[in-house]
Amino acid sequence: MTSTGIRLHAPAPGWAVEADVVVVGSGVAGLTAALRCQAAGLETVVVTKARLDDGSTRWAQGGIAAALGEGDTPAQHLDDTLVAGAGLCDEDAVRLLVTEGPGAVRRLIETGAHFDASEEGALHLTREGGHHRRRIAHAGGDATGAEISRALVEAVRARGLRTVENALVLDLLTDADGRAAGVTLHVMGEGRHDGVGAVRAPAVVLATGGMGQVFSATTNPSVSTGDGVALALRAGAEVSDLEFVQFHPTVLFLGPDAEGQQPLVSEAVRGEGAHLVDADGTRFMLGRHELAELAPRDIVAKGIMRRMRERGTEHMYLDARHFGAQMWERRFPTILAACRSHGIDPVTEYVPVAPAAHYASGGVRTDSRGRTTVPGLYACGEVACTGVHGANRLASNSLLEGLVYAERIAADIAARWESGAARARVPAPVPHPERPASPLLAPEARLAIQRIMTEGAGVLRSAASLGRAATRLDGLESEARESLERNGKTAEPGVDTWETTNLLCVARVLVAAAALRQETRGCHWREDRPDRDDTGWRRHVVVRLNPDRTLAVHPTETADFPPTQPTQPSQEQ
Repeated sequence: MTSTGIRLHAPAPGWAVEADVVVVGSGVAGLTAALRCQAAGLETVVVTKARLDDGSTRWAQGGIAAALGEGDTPAQHLDDTLVAGAGLCDEDAVRLLVTEGPGAVRRLIETGAHFDASEEGALHLTREGGHHRRRIAHAGGDATGAEISRALVEAVRARGLRTVENALVLDLLTDADGRAAGVTLHVMGEGRHDGVGAVRAPAVVLATGGMGQVFSATTNPSVSTGDGVALALRAGAEVSDLEFVQFHPTVLFLGPDAEGQQPLVSEAVRGEGAHLVDADGTRFMLGRHELAELAPRDIVAKGIMRRMRERGTEHMYLDARHFGAQMWERRFPTILAACRSHGIDPVTEYVPVAPAAHYASGGVRTDSRGRTTVPGLYACGEVACTGVHGANRLASNSLLEGLVYAERIAADIAARWESGAARARVPAPVPHPERPASPLLAPEARLAIQRIMTEGAGVLRSAASLGRAATRLDGLESEARESLERNGKTAEPGVDTWETTNLLCVARVLVAAAALRQETRGCHWREDRPDRDDTGWRRHVVVRLNPDRTLAVHPTETADFPPTQPTQPSQEQ
Protein backbone atom coordinates (compact mmCIF):
# COMPACT_ATOMS: atom_id res chain seq x y z
CA MET A 1 0.00 0.00 0.00
CA THR A 2 1.41 3.41 -0.95
CA SER A 3 0.46 6.91 0.04
CA THR A 4 -2.31 8.66 -1.88
CA GLY A 5 -0.09 11.73 -2.09
CA ILE A 6 -2.85 13.75 -0.39
CA ARG A 7 -1.77 16.07 2.39
CA LEU A 8 -3.44 18.74 4.42
CA HIS A 9 -2.55 22.22 3.23
CA ALA A 10 0.03 23.28 5.82
CA PRO A 11 3.41 25.03 5.98
CA ALA A 12 6.46 22.83 5.57
CA PRO A 13 7.90 21.63 8.90
CA GLY A 14 10.14 24.25 10.42
CA TRP A 15 11.74 21.92 12.95
CA ALA A 16 12.20 18.19 13.50
CA VAL A 17 13.08 15.73 16.23
CA GLU A 18 14.03 12.07 15.84
CA ALA A 19 12.92 9.02 17.78
CA ASP A 20 12.48 5.27 17.46
CA VAL A 21 8.72 5.47 18.01
CA VAL A 22 6.20 8.30 17.92
CA VAL A 23 2.86 7.70 19.65
CA VAL A 24 0.01 10.05 18.73
CA GLY A 25 -2.52 10.27 21.54
CA SER A 26 -2.46 10.17 25.33
CA GLY A 27 -5.38 8.01 26.39
CA VAL A 28 -5.12 4.52 27.83
CA ALA A 29 -3.98 3.11 24.46
CA GLY A 30 -1.40 5.75 23.63
CA LEU A 31 0.24 6.03 27.05
CA THR A 32 0.29 2.26 27.55
CA ALA A 33 2.00 1.78 24.18
CA ALA A 34 4.48 4.55 24.94
CA LEU A 35 5.37 3.23 28.40
CA ARG A 36 5.87 -0.30 27.07
CA CYS A 37 8.02 0.92 24.18
CA GLN A 38 10.15 2.98 26.54
CA ALA A 39 10.51 -0.01 28.86
CA ALA A 40 11.83 -1.98 25.87
CA GLY A 41 14.60 0.58 25.45
CA LEU A 42 13.10 2.47 22.51
CA GLU A 43 13.35 6.24 22.36
CA THR A 44 9.70 7.21 22.39
CA VAL A 45 7.92 10.52 21.86
CA VAL A 46 4.24 11.10 22.75
CA VAL A 47 2.35 13.71 20.76
CA THR A 48 -1.04 14.78 22.11
CA LYS A 49 -3.60 17.27 20.90
CA ALA A 50 -4.23 19.01 24.22
CA ARG A 51 -2.83 18.18 27.65
CA LEU A 52 -1.82 14.63 28.48
CA ASP A 53 -5.05 13.93 30.38
CA ASP A 54 -7.51 15.66 28.03
CA GLY A 55 -8.48 12.69 25.84
CA SER A 56 -11.54 10.45 25.93
CA THR A 57 -10.13 8.06 28.55
CA ARG A 58 -10.69 10.49 31.41
CA TRP A 59 -14.40 10.68 30.55
CA ALA A 60 -14.98 6.90 30.81
CA GLN A 61 -17.33 6.45 33.74
CA GLY A 62 -18.37 2.81 33.80
CA GLY A 63 -15.14 0.87 34.03
CA ILE A 64 -12.98 -1.76 32.40
CA ALA A 65 -14.26 -5.27 31.67
CA ALA A 66 -12.19 -8.39 32.37
CA ALA A 67 -12.78 -11.88 33.76
CA LEU A 68 -11.41 -11.11 37.21
CA GLY A 69 -14.27 -12.32 39.41
CA GLU A 70 -14.87 -15.66 41.03
CA GLY A 71 -16.58 -18.05 38.63
CA ASP A 72 -16.02 -15.81 35.61
CA THR A 73 -13.88 -16.96 32.70
CA PRO A 74 -12.46 -15.48 29.49
CA ALA A 75 -14.72 -17.89 27.59
CA GLN A 76 -17.81 -16.31 29.14
CA HIS A 77 -16.49 -12.83 28.39
CA LEU A 78 -15.86 -13.94 24.81
CA ASP A 79 -19.42 -15.20 24.44
CA ASP A 80 -20.91 -11.92 25.65
CA THR A 81 -18.66 -9.94 23.31
CA LEU A 82 -19.58 -12.05 20.29
CA VAL A 83 -23.30 -11.67 21.01
CA ALA A 84 -23.00 -7.89 21.28
CA GLY A 85 -20.96 -7.76 18.05
CA ALA A 86 -23.92 -9.15 16.08
CA GLY A 87 -21.99 -11.62 13.94
CA LEU A 88 -19.14 -9.36 12.81
CA CYS A 89 -16.52 -9.83 15.53
CA ASP A 90 -13.22 -11.44 14.61
CA GLU A 91 -13.36 -14.30 17.11
CA ASP A 92 -9.57 -14.67 17.25
CA ALA A 93 -9.20 -10.98 18.06
CA VAL A 94 -11.82 -11.23 20.80
CA ARG A 95 -10.12 -14.32 22.24
CA LEU A 96 -6.85 -12.39 22.47
CA LEU A 97 -8.68 -9.56 24.21
CA VAL A 98 -10.43 -11.62 26.86
CA THR A 99 -7.49 -13.98 27.46
CA GLU A 100 -4.84 -11.29 27.82
CA GLY A 101 -7.21 -8.81 29.46
CA PRO A 102 -7.00 -9.90 33.11
CA GLY A 103 -3.19 -9.78 33.06
CA ALA A 104 -3.23 -6.39 31.36
CA VAL A 105 -5.54 -4.99 34.05
CA ARG A 106 -3.25 -6.34 36.77
CA ARG A 107 -0.28 -4.64 35.10
CA LEU A 108 -2.29 -1.42 34.99
CA ILE A 109 -2.80 -1.75 38.74
CA GLU A 110 0.94 -2.29 39.14
CA THR A 111 1.48 0.94 37.18
CA GLY A 112 -0.48 2.76 39.88
CA ALA A 113 -4.20 2.66 39.02
CA HIS A 114 -6.43 2.22 42.08
CA PHE A 115 -9.73 0.45 41.56
CA ASP A 116 -12.59 0.28 44.05
CA ALA A 117 -12.22 -2.74 46.33
CA SER A 118 -13.60 -4.29 49.49
CA GLU A 119 -11.95 -3.92 52.88
CA GLU A 120 -10.32 -7.30 52.22
CA GLY A 121 -8.79 -5.98 49.00
CA ALA A 122 -10.98 -7.83 46.49
CA LEU A 123 -11.97 -5.79 43.44
CA HIS A 124 -15.54 -4.53 43.52
CA LEU A 125 -17.04 -5.69 40.21
CA THR A 126 -20.32 -4.58 38.69
CA ARG A 127 -22.43 -5.39 35.63
CA GLU A 128 -23.27 -3.42 32.53
CA GLY A 129 -25.34 -4.04 29.43
CA GLY A 130 -24.67 -7.30 27.59
CA HIS A 131 -22.63 -8.85 30.41
CA HIS A 132 -23.96 -11.93 32.15
CA ARG A 133 -21.38 -11.63 34.93
CA ARG A 134 -20.15 -8.93 37.27
CA ARG A 135 -16.83 -8.20 35.59
CA ILE A 136 -16.58 -4.40 35.40
CA ALA A 137 -13.80 -2.97 37.58
CA HIS A 138 -14.33 0.69 38.43
CA ALA A 139 -12.63 3.50 40.31
CA GLY A 140 -14.00 6.41 42.33
CA GLY A 141 -17.47 4.99 41.81
CA ASP A 142 -17.96 6.42 38.33
CA ALA A 143 -14.57 8.01 37.61
CA THR A 144 -12.68 5.02 36.24
CA GLY A 145 -11.25 6.76 33.20
CA ALA A 146 -10.03 9.69 35.26
CA GLU A 147 -8.16 7.34 37.60
CA ILE A 148 -6.59 5.36 34.76
CA SER A 149 -5.54 8.58 33.07
CA ARG A 150 -4.06 9.90 36.33
CA ALA A 151 -2.02 6.76 36.90
CA LEU A 152 -0.65 6.61 33.35
CA VAL A 153 0.14 10.32 33.16
CA GLU A 154 2.00 10.12 36.49
CA ALA A 155 3.97 7.12 35.19
CA VAL A 156 4.86 8.97 31.98
CA ARG A 157 6.12 11.98 33.92
CA ALA A 158 7.93 9.93 36.53
CA ARG A 159 9.79 7.98 33.84
CA GLY A 160 10.80 11.06 31.89
CA LEU A 161 9.03 10.09 28.68
CA ARG A 162 9.31 12.87 26.12
CA THR A 163 5.96 14.49 25.35
CA VAL A 164 4.73 17.19 22.99
CA GLU A 165 1.45 18.61 24.26
CA ASN A 166 -1.03 20.93 22.50
CA ALA A 167 0.01 19.46 19.16
CA LEU A 168 -2.40 18.52 16.38
CA VAL A 169 -1.04 15.75 14.17
CA LEU A 170 -1.35 16.58 10.48
CA ASP A 171 -0.03 13.86 8.18
CA LEU A 172 2.07 10.74 8.01
CA LEU A 173 5.57 11.06 6.63
CA THR A 174 6.51 8.17 4.36
CA ASP A 175 9.73 7.11 2.68
CA ALA A 176 10.25 6.20 -0.97
CA ASP A 177 9.02 2.64 -0.29
CA GLY A 178 5.78 3.83 1.32
CA ARG A 179 6.88 3.00 4.87
CA ALA A 180 6.02 5.25 7.79
CA ALA A 181 8.77 7.75 8.53
CA GLY A 182 7.12 9.90 11.21
CA VAL A 183 4.44 12.58 11.36
CA THR A 184 4.02 16.27 10.79
CA LEU A 185 2.28 18.23 13.53
CA HIS A 186 1.28 21.70 14.55
CA VAL A 187 2.13 22.89 18.04
CA MET A 188 -0.59 25.30 19.09
CA GLY A 189 0.75 28.59 20.35
CA GLU A 190 -0.80 31.97 21.06
CA GLY A 191 -2.92 32.09 17.92
CA ARG A 192 0.01 31.20 15.67
CA HIS A 193 -0.48 29.32 12.41
CA ASP A 194 3.17 28.57 11.80
CA GLY A 195 4.03 26.07 14.51
CA VAL A 196 4.43 23.14 12.12
CA GLY A 197 7.20 20.63 12.73
CA ALA A 198 7.91 16.91 12.42
CA VAL A 199 8.74 13.92 14.57
CA ARG A 200 10.70 11.49 12.42
CA ALA A 201 10.51 7.84 13.44
CA PRO A 202 10.33 4.43 11.71
CA ALA A 203 7.34 3.36 13.85
CA VAL A 204 4.19 5.47 14.22
CA VAL A 205 1.39 4.50 16.62
CA LEU A 206 -1.98 6.17 16.13
CA ALA A 207 -3.99 6.33 19.36
CA THR A 208 -5.95 9.48 18.57
CA GLY A 209 -9.33 8.35 19.89
CA GLY A 210 -12.70 8.74 18.26
CA MET A 211 -14.65 10.99 15.93
CA GLY A 212 -17.81 11.76 17.91
CA GLN A 213 -17.61 15.45 17.01
CA VAL A 214 -18.81 14.55 13.52
CA PHE A 215 -22.32 14.58 15.09
CA SER A 216 -24.12 17.48 16.76
CA ALA A 217 -24.53 15.80 20.14
CA THR A 218 -21.92 13.40 21.50
CA THR A 219 -20.34 12.18 24.71
CA ASN A 220 -16.90 12.76 23.14
CA PRO A 221 -14.68 15.71 24.12
CA SER A 222 -14.06 18.52 21.64
CA VAL A 223 -10.72 16.99 20.56
CA SER A 224 -12.44 13.91 19.05
CA THR A 225 -12.48 15.04 15.43
CA GLY A 226 -11.35 11.88 13.64
CA ASP A 227 -7.82 13.15 13.02
CA GLY A 228 -6.20 9.70 13.14
CA VAL A 229 -8.65 8.06 10.73
CA ALA A 230 -8.32 10.98 8.29
CA LEU A 231 -4.50 10.87 8.50
CA ALA A 232 -4.50 7.12 7.85
CA LEU A 233 -6.81 7.48 4.84
CA ARG A 234 -4.61 10.16 3.31
CA ALA A 235 -1.60 7.89 3.89
CA GLY A 236 -3.26 5.08 1.92
CA ALA A 237 -4.40 2.89 4.83
CA GLU A 238 -7.66 0.97 4.84
CA VAL A 239 -10.47 1.70 7.29
CA SER A 240 -13.26 -0.70 8.13
CA ASP A 241 -16.70 -0.76 9.78
CA LEU A 242 -17.00 3.03 10.08
CA GLU A 243 -20.77 2.77 9.70
CA PHE A 244 -20.99 1.20 13.16
CA VAL A 245 -21.14 4.23 15.44
CA GLN A 246 -22.49 3.35 18.84
CA PHE A 247 -25.04 5.79 20.20
CA HIS A 248 -25.01 5.55 23.98
CA PRO A 249 -28.59 4.97 25.13
CA THR A 250 -28.49 7.15 28.24
CA VAL A 251 -27.04 10.60 27.72
CA LEU A 252 -28.44 13.44 29.82
CA PHE A 253 -31.02 15.22 27.65
CA LEU A 254 -30.39 18.98 27.74
CA GLY A 255 -32.89 20.03 25.10
CA PRO A 256 -33.41 19.49 21.36
CA ASP A 257 -30.89 22.17 20.40
CA ALA A 258 -28.05 20.97 22.65
CA GLU A 259 -24.79 20.56 20.72
CA GLY A 260 -21.25 19.44 21.47
CA GLN A 261 -20.21 17.21 24.36
CA GLN A 262 -23.15 16.03 26.47
CA PRO A 263 -23.04 14.49 29.99
CA LEU A 264 -23.04 10.69 29.99
CA VAL A 265 -25.19 8.73 32.43
CA SER A 266 -23.15 5.56 32.72
CA GLU A 267 -24.53 2.14 31.91
CA ALA A 268 -23.33 1.17 35.37
CA VAL A 269 -26.32 3.06 36.78
CA ARG A 270 -28.56 0.53 35.07
CA GLY A 271 -26.14 -2.20 36.12
CA GLU A 272 -26.86 -1.30 39.73
CA GLY A 273 -30.62 -1.50 39.20
CA ALA A 274 -31.92 1.72 37.63
CA HIS A 275 -34.90 1.39 35.27
CA LEU A 276 -35.71 2.99 31.94
CA VAL A 277 -39.24 4.42 31.98
CA ASP A 278 -41.49 6.69 29.97
CA ALA A 279 -43.28 9.72 31.38
CA ASP A 280 -45.95 7.44 32.89
CA GLY A 281 -43.33 5.38 34.72
CA THR A 282 -43.73 2.32 32.47
CA ARG A 283 -40.63 0.13 32.05
CA PHE A 284 -40.69 -0.22 28.27
CA MET A 285 -37.59 -2.48 27.95
CA LEU A 286 -39.32 -5.35 29.71
CA GLY A 287 -40.24 -7.99 27.13
CA ARG A 288 -37.94 -6.49 24.47
CA HIS A 289 -34.90 -8.48 25.60
CA GLU A 290 -34.10 -11.05 28.27
CA LEU A 291 -31.77 -8.56 29.97
CA ALA A 292 -34.27 -5.66 29.74
CA GLU A 293 -32.36 -2.43 30.53
CA LEU A 294 -29.09 -4.39 30.48
CA ALA A 295 -29.44 -5.55 26.87
CA PRO A 296 -26.56 -4.61 24.53
CA ARG A 297 -26.41 -0.90 23.82
CA ASP A 298 -27.77 -1.02 20.29
CA ILE A 299 -30.90 -2.80 21.50
CA VAL A 300 -31.45 -0.35 24.35
CA ALA A 301 -30.88 2.66 22.07
CA LYS A 302 -33.40 1.28 19.57
CA GLY A 303 -35.86 0.58 22.39
CA ILE A 304 -35.61 4.18 23.57
CA MET A 305 -35.97 5.57 20.04
CA ARG A 306 -39.02 3.41 19.34
CA ARG A 307 -40.70 4.46 22.57
CA MET A 308 -39.93 8.11 21.81
CA ARG A 309 -41.61 7.75 18.41
CA GLU A 310 -44.59 5.95 19.94
CA ARG A 311 -45.06 8.68 22.53
CA GLY A 312 -44.07 11.63 20.34
CA THR A 313 -41.41 12.79 22.79
CA GLU A 314 -37.74 13.77 22.53
CA HIS A 315 -36.44 11.72 25.45
CA MET A 316 -37.18 8.96 27.95
CA TYR A 317 -36.25 8.75 31.64
CA LEU A 318 -33.96 6.85 33.95
CA ASP A 319 -35.45 6.08 37.35
CA ALA A 320 -32.95 5.45 40.14
CA ARG A 321 -34.75 7.16 42.99
CA HIS A 322 -34.71 3.90 44.93
CA PHE A 323 -30.91 4.14 45.22
CA GLY A 324 -31.25 6.82 47.87
CA ALA A 325 -28.89 9.72 48.49
CA GLN A 326 -26.16 7.66 50.14
CA MET A 327 -25.73 5.25 47.21
CA TRP A 328 -25.80 8.07 44.66
CA GLU A 329 -23.13 9.98 46.57
CA ARG A 330 -20.93 6.91 47.10
CA ARG A 331 -21.29 5.04 43.81
CA PHE A 332 -22.03 7.76 41.25
CA PRO A 333 -20.73 11.09 42.57
CA THR A 334 -19.68 12.40 39.14
CA ILE A 335 -23.04 11.69 37.52
CA LEU A 336 -24.90 13.07 40.54
CA ALA A 337 -22.95 16.33 40.33
CA ALA A 338 -23.51 16.60 36.56
CA CYS A 339 -27.26 16.09 36.91
CA ARG A 340 -27.56 18.59 39.75
CA SER A 341 -25.53 21.16 37.80
CA HIS A 342 -28.31 21.03 35.19
CA GLY A 343 -31.11 21.32 37.73
CA ILE A 344 -31.96 17.62 38.00
CA ASP A 345 -31.76 15.67 41.27
CA PRO A 346 -31.72 11.92 40.53
CA VAL A 347 -32.26 11.16 44.22
CA THR A 348 -35.82 12.48 43.96
CA GLU A 349 -36.50 12.87 40.20
CA TYR A 350 -36.51 11.00 36.94
CA VAL A 351 -33.40 11.74 34.83
CA PRO A 352 -34.24 12.68 31.20
CA VAL A 353 -32.09 10.69 28.77
CA ALA A 354 -31.74 10.17 25.01
CA PRO A 355 -29.17 8.44 22.75
CA ALA A 356 -26.14 10.42 21.54
CA ALA A 357 -23.07 9.53 19.49
CA HIS A 358 -20.61 7.73 21.74
CA TYR A 359 -18.12 5.26 20.27
CA ALA A 360 -16.80 4.33 16.84
CA SER A 361 -16.67 0.53 16.58
CA GLY A 362 -14.81 0.86 13.28
CA GLY A 363 -11.61 2.64 12.38
CA VAL A 364 -8.19 2.04 10.84
CA ARG A 365 -7.99 -1.63 9.92
CA THR A 366 -5.34 -3.58 11.85
CA ASP A 367 -4.13 -7.11 12.45
CA SER A 368 -3.67 -8.80 15.83
CA ARG A 369 -0.48 -6.81 16.45
CA GLY A 370 -2.00 -3.46 15.65
CA ARG A 371 -0.33 -3.20 12.23
CA THR A 372 -2.21 -1.30 9.56
CA THR A 373 -1.94 -1.78 5.81
CA VAL A 374 0.82 0.86 5.71
CA PRO A 375 4.14 -0.66 6.88
CA GLY A 376 5.41 0.93 10.07
CA LEU A 377 2.02 2.50 10.90
CA TYR A 378 0.15 1.03 13.88
CA ALA A 379 -3.21 1.88 15.43
CA CYS A 380 -4.87 1.05 18.75
CA GLY A 381 -7.77 2.21 20.85
CA GLU A 382 -10.87 3.81 19.37
CA VAL A 383 -9.06 4.95 16.21
CA ALA A 384 -8.43 1.30 15.30
CA CYS A 385 -10.62 -1.50 13.99
CA THR A 386 -9.11 -4.69 15.39
CA GLY A 387 -12.23 -6.76 14.75
CA VAL A 388 -13.01 -6.98 18.48
CA HIS A 389 -16.23 -4.95 18.48
CA GLY A 390 -17.93 -6.12 15.30
CA ALA A 391 -21.18 -4.26 14.75
CA ASN A 392 -21.57 -3.05 18.34
CA ARG A 393 -19.15 -2.65 21.24
CA LEU A 394 -19.85 -4.53 24.43
CA ALA A 395 -19.91 -2.12 27.37
CA SER A 396 -16.52 -1.41 29.00
CA ASN A 397 -14.53 -3.36 26.41
CA SER A 398 -13.06 -0.12 25.06
CA LEU A 399 -10.55 0.56 27.83
CA LEU A 400 -9.58 -3.11 27.80
CA GLU A 401 -9.03 -3.11 24.03
CA GLY A 402 -6.84 -0.03 24.25
CA LEU A 403 -4.80 -1.64 27.01
CA VAL A 404 -4.36 -5.09 25.44
CA TYR A 405 -3.64 -4.01 21.87
CA ALA A 406 -1.28 -1.24 22.98
CA GLU A 407 0.79 -3.88 24.74
CA ARG A 408 0.73 -6.06 21.64
CA ILE A 409 1.89 -3.15 19.46
CA ALA A 410 4.77 -2.35 21.81
CA ALA A 411 5.82 -6.01 21.80
CA ASP A 412 5.76 -6.10 18.00
CA ILE A 413 7.81 -2.92 17.63
CA ALA A 414 10.34 -4.15 20.21
CA ALA A 415 10.61 -7.54 18.46
CA ARG A 416 11.18 -5.89 15.08
CA TRP A 417 13.82 -3.66 16.62
CA GLU A 418 15.58 -6.61 18.24
CA SER A 419 15.54 -8.52 14.95
CA GLY A 420 17.07 -5.57 13.13
CA ALA A 421 14.04 -5.07 10.89
CA ALA A 422 13.58 -1.50 12.11
CA ARG A 423 17.14 -0.51 12.89
CA ALA A 424 17.56 1.69 9.83
CA ARG A 425 17.06 4.75 12.00
CA VAL A 426 14.51 7.23 10.65
CA PRO A 427 14.09 6.58 6.92
CA ALA A 428 14.25 9.68 4.74
CA PRO A 429 10.73 11.01 4.16
CA VAL A 430 9.45 11.94 0.73
CA PRO A 431 9.64 15.75 0.36
CA HIS A 432 6.55 17.63 1.46
CA PRO A 433 4.50 18.50 -1.65
CA GLU A 434 4.38 22.18 -2.51
CA ARG A 435 0.73 22.14 -3.54
CA PRO A 436 -1.69 19.96 -1.58
CA ALA A 437 -4.43 17.96 -3.25
CA SER A 438 -6.80 18.68 -0.36
CA PRO A 439 -8.54 22.08 -0.08
CA LEU A 440 -9.25 23.17 3.46
CA LEU A 441 -12.76 23.91 4.72
CA ALA A 442 -13.55 27.08 6.60
CA PRO A 443 -14.23 26.53 10.33
CA GLU A 444 -17.92 27.44 10.00
CA ALA A 445 -18.44 24.30 7.88
CA ARG A 446 -17.97 22.20 11.02
CA LEU A 447 -21.47 22.99 12.28
CA ALA A 448 -22.90 22.19 8.85
CA ILE A 449 -21.15 18.80 8.79
CA GLN A 450 -22.47 17.94 12.26
CA ARG A 451 -26.04 18.80 11.35
CA ILE A 452 -25.86 16.91 8.05
CA MET A 453 -24.58 13.82 9.86
CA THR A 454 -27.11 14.01 12.70
CA GLU A 455 -30.01 14.36 10.28
CA GLY A 456 -28.86 11.84 7.69
CA ALA A 457 -26.61 9.29 9.41
CA GLY A 458 -27.61 9.38 13.07
CA VAL A 459 -29.40 6.67 15.04
CA LEU A 460 -32.01 6.22 12.29
CA ARG A 461 -30.82 5.93 8.68
CA SER A 462 -32.27 5.16 5.27
CA ALA A 463 -31.15 5.19 1.66
CA ALA A 464 -32.89 8.54 1.24
CA SER A 465 -31.35 10.18 4.31
CA LEU A 466 -27.89 8.86 3.51
CA GLY A 467 -28.21 10.00 -0.10
CA ARG A 468 -29.10 13.52 1.01
CA ALA A 469 -26.18 13.52 3.44
CA ALA A 470 -23.73 12.35 0.77
CA THR A 471 -24.90 15.04 -1.66
CA ARG A 472 -24.55 17.81 0.92
CA LEU A 473 -21.12 16.60 2.08
CA ASP A 474 -19.89 16.37 -1.52
CA GLY A 475 -21.19 19.89 -2.01
CA LEU A 476 -19.08 21.21 0.85
CA GLU A 477 -15.96 19.68 -0.65
CA SER A 478 -16.81 20.89 -4.16
CA GLU A 479 -17.25 24.44 -2.90
CA ALA A 480 -13.84 24.35 -1.23
CA ARG A 481 -12.18 22.86 -4.33
CA GLU A 482 -13.84 25.39 -6.66
CA SER A 483 -12.73 28.22 -4.41
CA LEU A 484 -9.17 26.92 -4.57
CA GLU A 485 -9.27 26.63 -8.36
CA ARG A 486 -10.99 29.99 -8.86
CA ASN A 487 -9.10 32.09 -6.34
CA GLY A 488 -5.88 30.11 -6.06
CA LYS A 489 -6.34 29.84 -2.31
CA THR A 490 -8.26 27.87 0.25
CA ALA A 491 -9.23 28.51 3.86
CA GLU A 492 -6.28 29.61 5.95
CA PRO A 493 -4.31 26.71 7.46
CA GLY A 494 -4.96 26.44 11.17
CA VAL A 495 -6.32 24.12 13.84
CA ASP A 496 -9.99 24.88 13.12
CA THR A 497 -9.68 24.39 9.38
CA TRP A 498 -7.61 21.20 9.71
CA GLU A 499 -10.10 19.71 12.17
CA THR A 500 -13.05 20.64 9.95
CA THR A 501 -11.36 19.10 6.91
CA ASN A 502 -10.71 15.90 8.88
CA LEU A 503 -14.34 15.77 9.98
CA LEU A 504 -15.51 16.04 6.37
CA CYS A 505 -13.17 13.19 5.39
CA VAL A 506 -14.49 10.77 8.03
CA ALA A 507 -18.09 11.88 7.47
CA ARG A 508 -17.90 11.01 3.76
CA VAL A 509 -16.49 7.56 4.55
CA LEU A 510 -19.09 6.86 7.23
CA VAL A 511 -21.97 7.81 4.94
CA ALA A 512 -20.59 5.76 2.03
CA ALA A 513 -20.19 2.67 4.23
CA ALA A 514 -23.65 3.10 5.76
CA ALA A 515 -25.24 3.46 2.34
CA LEU A 516 -23.55 0.30 1.07
CA ARG A 517 -24.64 -1.82 4.07
CA GLN A 518 -28.27 -2.43 3.19
CA GLU A 519 -29.40 -4.10 6.39
CA THR A 520 -29.88 -3.38 10.09
CA ARG A 521 -27.15 -4.87 12.26
CA GLY A 522 -25.79 -3.85 15.64
CA CYS A 523 -25.64 -0.08 15.95
CA HIS A 524 -26.29 0.43 12.21
CA TRP A 525 -30.06 0.91 11.95
CA ARG A 526 -31.57 1.22 8.45
CA GLU A 527 -35.26 2.06 8.62
CA ASP A 528 -35.69 0.97 4.99
CA ARG A 529 -33.79 -2.29 5.61
CA PRO A 530 -35.01 -3.30 9.09
CA ASP A 531 -33.79 -6.91 9.03
CA ARG A 532 -30.38 -8.42 9.61
CA ASP A 533 -29.09 -10.13 6.46
CA ASP A 534 -26.46 -12.76 7.28
CA THR A 535 -26.51 -14.12 3.74
CA GLY A 536 -25.56 -10.88 2.05
CA TRP A 537 -23.97 -8.78 4.77
CA ARG A 538 -22.11 -10.89 7.27
CA ARG A 539 -18.98 -9.13 6.07
CA HIS A 540 -17.13 -5.85 6.54
CA VAL A 541 -17.13 -2.64 4.54
CA VAL A 542 -13.56 -1.56 3.79
CA VAL A 543 -12.78 1.92 2.44
CA ARG A 544 -9.69 3.51 0.91
CA LEU A 545 -9.13 7.04 -0.29
CA ASN A 546 -8.11 7.34 -3.93
CA PRO A 547 -5.54 9.94 -5.07
CA ASP A 548 -8.36 11.99 -6.66
CA ARG A 549 -10.17 11.99 -3.26
CA THR A 550 -12.90 9.63 -4.42
CA LEU A 551 -13.64 6.65 -2.18
CA ALA A 552 -12.94 3.00 -2.96
CA VAL A 553 -15.64 1.16 -0.98
CA HIS A 554 -15.95 -2.60 -1.01
CA PRO A 555 -17.21 -5.41 1.22
CA THR A 556 -14.92 -8.19 2.47
CA GLU A 557 -15.73 -11.50 4.11
CA THR A 558 -15.52 -11.79 7.90
CA ALA A 559 -13.00 -14.63 7.59
CA ASP A 560 -10.71 -12.29 5.65
CA PHE A 561 -10.90 -9.51 8.21
CA PRO A 562 -7.33 -9.26 9.54
CA PRO A 563 -5.43 -7.28 6.89
CA THR A 564 -2.05 -8.24 5.51
CA GLN A 565 0.71 -5.79 4.79
CA PRO A 566 2.53 -5.67 1.48
CA THR A 567 5.95 -7.26 1.58
CA GLN A 568 8.74 -4.72 1.92
CA PRO A 569 12.46 -5.53 2.11
CA SER A 570 12.69 -4.04 5.60
CA GLN A 571 9.37 -5.35 6.90
CA GLU A 572 9.26 -8.27 9.30
CA GLN A 573 6.33 -10.47 8.38
